[in-house]
Amino acid sequence: MTTVTTTSTVADDAGSGFRRRLLDALATCIAQDGYRATTVADIVRVARTSRRTFYEHFSGKEACYVALLSDANAEMIRRISSAVNPKADWETQIRQAVGAWIAASESAPALTVSWIRDLPSLGSAARELQRDMTDAFVTMIQRLCDTEELRAAGVGPLPRQLAILLIGGLRELLATTVEDGGNIGEVSELAVRASIALLGPRSATP
Repeated sequence: MTTVTTTSTVADDAGSGFRRRLLDALATCIAQDGYRATTVADIVRVARTSRRTFYEHFSGKEACYVALLSDANAEMIRRISSAVNPKADWETQIRQAVGAWIAASESAPALTVSWIRDLPSLGSAARELQRDMTDAFVTMIQRLCDTEELRAAGVGPLPRQLAILLIGGLRELLATTVEDGGNIGEVSELAVRASIALLGPRSATP
């Protein structure tokens, strides 16, 4: 079967490539100088493209930032979900999930801190994204806890409030570790033990 490449397809592919370059450039700028100090000029310089190309994809720096965090959040959820073996015992499943969470955060520590520190202070679109991202993590955690092994152990199904406690605790731990000059990997075991203690078997739903 012959695949026909149209002018529209080529343009779409090129547009997707420029979008990715701009997002990667913003991530690089955040790692180097932080989100607040980064300008559109910085982004296009690192991406080696033009302002015109930037504004063909994003209305401004904030829109680019929201897109970057949205993509990163979706990728983190994918990595965590794929790391868990639903047939393993409950402690192993939690260890696998938290380990993948730590590894994903460790791969981009500056972005992890920016997500927690910079996003809440931005506009309504950013606040909406923050809620959507938290909801996506809650859904993921509840789904991962709703397996035969975890239900049998008394871990699942997981109340939303407990999932939110886990998300908030892990995020703050990772952010303060980076801000204090530490390595995210250094708190991996602590994060795993705390998560096991929080999510462990319970006789009644809180």
